[in-house]
Parts: sequence; structure tokens; C-alpha cells
Amino acid sequence: MVTRAAFEIGGASIAPGTRRTVDIPVSVLADHTPVAMSAHVIHGRREGPTVFVSAGVHGDEVIGVEIVRRILTLPNLKNLKGTLICVPVVNAFGLLNHSRYLPDRRDLNRCFPGSDKGSLASRLADIFMTEIVEKCDLGIDLHSAAIHRTNLPQIRISSGNSTTKKLAHVFGAPVVLQSSLREGSLRQAAKDMGVDVLLYEAGEALRFDELYIRAGVLGVLRVLHHLGMIGAKGIAKAKSDPLFCGASRWIRATQGGLLRTFKSEGDVVEEGDVLAAVSDPFGQVEHNIIAPISGVIIGRAVMPIVNEGDAIYHIATVKSTDDPEDTVDTLSTQLEDMPLFYEDEII
Repeated sequence: MVTRAAFEIGGASIAPGTRRTVDIPVSVLADHTPVAMSAHVIHGRREGPTVFVSAGVHGDEVIGVEIVRRILTLPNLKNLKGTLICVPVVNAFGLLNHSRYLPDRRDLNRCFPGSDKGSLASRLADIFMTEIVEKCDLGIDLHSAAIHRTNLPQIRISSGNSTTKKLAHVFGAPVVLQSSLREGSLRQAAKDMGVDVLLYEAGEALRFDELYIRAGVLGVLRVLHHLGMIGAKGIAKAKSDPLFCGASRWIRATQGGLLRTFKSEGDVVEEGDVLAAVSDPFGQVEHNIIAPISGVIIGRAVMPIVNEGDAIYHIATVKSTDDPEDTVDTLSTQLEDMPLFYEDEII
């Protein structure tokens, strides 16, 4: 058997059949504290794809950090084929400050591919592209909604890519949303480099949601198994195909006040349904928020204090022929019945 070459990353050399955490220097704080982007590399003895799993591009989106942490504890990775690069915290600055942004007030996911001579965000983006993305065949980027919002577990892909569409179905989240690529996003920069990226969205910033964490862990394992990198033991197939959604729309408050929601993420709504009500503090003025389209709610606001124009509900239009309500219920029940993905779990 031909021995694989060592995997080179961040100035470190990872021998086949070993795993190691590599600290890739990013910057130095004003008080001389060094900041690094830590990547845990599992370099299998046998050939296979190279895949990265990243989280914390937005520092307050901690659900992805927990998903990566749990994945790294699993015995499924022991005989991995290929190479897996896990970066649980891309934006360490944001994580430490409980913030979506970097100290230069920039959104990292609008700064790719970056530049080694640009702003702090641009430099971090450049490091991630050159040290991680450039070495990979596929990426899975883990996100949550922004602060005071929550998302139904979903995979976002761009149109016209049969590979990511197939992998999105394999992942098994309740919804696959076809969304356009944004200039400066990781997905756009990776595509320009020839690397496909699945974007997983679930939950709320600065919060854990157990079911949504399980969905993320299991989805990543399903993709790794589909690629032939790990065995099938303990990896349940999704009991229902995900809902394929071709478009989505945010429904906004037409007045400020106190928000009372009547529908939640995962609910299927029809055009004309009352989704929520916004009232003034005296109860004298009340305005209903009506669904302008039919679809499935994939995101919503959780902050009860709203201003005019605030995004309240994110509704996706369903292209699938399956019953949307049955699909969401089936996949939710499957997640509830799964064993917990803790360090001492048995898979």
C-alpha cells in the first residue's frame, strides 16, 4: 500500500493516520496577546476527499461551534479516509466579545476572499482561504440566525449546482433553500476557487438548541459517509426528503410595538394567514401581520419589541411535491428520537 504524503497546514506537517490541532497565527491584540485560528486536522491513512467544517465566521453564532466540538469527539472519525479539517471558531475576536463582527466593525462573511494587505477582516478572510479552503474539495459552513432571530435547520445552496443539491439532500435538514451567492461571502469566494460549500443555518445567535445541534452533527456525518470518508455505523438516514425551496421572503413589521407571534419556525402557512400581531403598549392600536405568500416558515424574530420595518418572519416557497407539514414533523420526530451526541454517547 502506498503511504500518503503528510498534510501541510499552517507550517505544520500532519502524518497519515494522525490528528492534530494547528494554531494558525492571525493577529496580535493591543495588549500583545496573540490571536490564532485553530484548525483540528484528521489526516487519514487512506486516500479520500479533503473536507473542511467551519463555524464561528460570525462570532456570536455558537451553535456551529458546539456542532464541531461534538463531531470531533465521535469514534466515527477513527478510520477516516481522506482528510477532515475542522475550524470551530473562525472569528475568535467575535466569539470572545459575543459579537457577529470583528474589531474593525466588519462582517467577515462580506470580506472574502480577502487580502493579506487589507483590513483585519480582509486579512482573516485571506488566511482562511489560503490555509483552509484552497486545500479542500468541499466545505460545510455552520451558521445560525442573527441575534434576536432563530432559523429552522436548513441547507442553503446556489442554483444550477447538481453536486451541492445532492449533498444537501444527503445532509437531511428539513429544508434546502436555493439562495443566490453574495459578493464577499465565503460561498462565493470558494466557488470562484472551484470548491463547493454547503451552508447550514439553524437556531439563534448566542444560544444552543439541542435538536438543531443534533441535526447539524448528523448532517455532517451523513455527508462524510456519502463521500466514502467514514463508515455507516450509527448514522441514520433521513426518514423524509427535505423540502426544496426555490425562493424566500422576509415579512416586516408595518408599525413598532410589542410583538405576539402565533406561528413558529417549521410551520406551514397559507397566503392570508395571521402570523402575528403588533400592539402599542396601551393596547389601543393593534396590527396583524398577514402572510402574503404560502410556504414554510424558515426563520422568525424572537425579540418581542419591534420597530417599523423590522424583519419578523422568513417564509420560503416550497417546490417539493411532498406535504411540507409531514416532512417537517417526520424529521423533527427523528431528531427527538436520536441518542444524544455527548462525549460518552454510543454510536
